[in-house]
Amino acid sequence: MQIECQHRDEHSCRFLLSGALPSFANSIRRAMASEVPKLAIENVRIYDNTSGLFDEMLAHRLGLIPIRTEEGTYVPIDECTCEGAGCNRCSVSYTLSVEGPGMVYSRDLIPDDPVAVPALGDIPIVKLEKGQKVVLEAQAVLSTGRTHAKWQPTTVCGYKNYPCLTIDARCDGCGACVDVCPRNVLRLTGRCVAVDEGRLEDCSLCRLCEKSCLSTGIGETPAIRVGIEPDRFIFNVESDGAIPATAILRQSIRFLRTRADELSRALEEIAEG
Repeated sequence: MQIECQHRDEHSCRFLLSGALPSFANSIRRAMASEVPKLAIENVRIYDNTSGLFDEMLAHRLGLIPIRTEEGTYVPIDECTCEGAGCNRCSVSYTLSVEGPGMVYSRDLIPDDPVAVPALGDIPIVKLEKGQKVVLEAQAVLSTGRTHAKWQPTTVCGYKNYPCLTIDARCDGCGACVDVCPRNVLRLTGRCVAVDEGRLEDCSLCRLCEKSCLSTGIGETPAIRVGIEPDRFIFNVESDGAIPATAILRQSIRFLRTRADELSRALEEIAEG
C-alpha cells in the first residue's frame, strides 16, 4: 500500500491511495469522519437570553462551531479521572456576554484555554436588537463523530476509483466525445482523440463520452471506453478547521493500525485456546 499526497494545506488534502482493496479505502474514509477526536461544545448554561432564538436553538448553534483541537492535549471525559465532573484535562470552558444591537459571532466566545479558540471567528450565532443580550457559559468536551455529527472533523471526505480511459483504432476523430465531456478531459488532435495531459484524474466516470460515441452509429460498442483501476483511489478531504487535514489522515491511519493490532492479539488468544 502506498499513499501519495498531491495537494495539501491547512484545510484540505488530496492524495492517491494505491495497492489497497476498496474495503480498506472505505475504512480510511470512515475513520477520518468518525474516529478522529475533536472538541465541541456539549453543555451550555444560559443566564440571560432575550434574543430572537430559543435557548435550545442557541445551544445547538454553539455546538456546531468548530473548535481548534491540539492532538493529545485533552482526554475523553469518560476516560478522565474526574469521573465526568469536567476538569482542565477533559474539557474547556467558555463565556459569552454580548448586548445588542449587533451580531454575535463565534469570536465572542472567550475560552479559558487560549489554544482552544473557535476555528473561524466570523461564524454568526445570533443577531441582537437594541436592548437584547445573551449571557452564558459553555463547556466543550472531546469526542468523535461516531457519537454526534458535531464532533466530525471533516466537511468533505470522499474518494473515487482512479479512472482509466482507452481509445481504440476505430475512433474516427469526430469529436463528439470531446464536446460532451463536462471536465474537459479529452482533446482532439488532428483526426485522433486523446486524453488531455494532466486531466485524467478530473474524469468523473460519467461515461457521457461512451454514449456520445455510440450515438454516432459507430457500432454496438463505443471506440472510447471508461474504466477504473480497482486498487487505486483518489481521496479528497476537507477539514472544518478544528484539525488540519493532514493530521486527520495521520490520526485515522493510527486508529486503524491500533484496531488491527487489537484484532490480531484477539485472534492469537483464540488460537492458543
